[in-house]
Amino acid sequence: MSDLLNAAVEALTSKLGDLGFDGSAKFEIEDHGAIIIDGAGVRVSDDETDVTLTASSDVFQGILSGDVNPTSAFMSGKLRVSGDMGAAMRLGSLLS
Repeated sequence: MSDLLNAAVEALTSKLGDLGFDGSAKFEIEDHGAIIIDGAGVRVSDDETDVTLTASSDVFQGILSGDVNPTSAFMSGKLRVSGDMGAAMRLGSLLS
């Protein structure tokens, strides 16, 4: 498992805190792997989810740090979303 995935799990777990996530989402980080966020928490996995968000490691790290707005990244094509757009929007509001 890459250092990026380990750091991402820690950062997402911290951002979500006790809020949890109603649904399931997967961040596919190009050339690194995937992270699942669901009611059980955050973990490295490639399971099926309600929504899949795909981005480069730079865009993903920017979203985590708050330097990249997820909506802007989506609108500019830097973040691709497949599946339940409502789940993506709920996740985006939790991470902002």
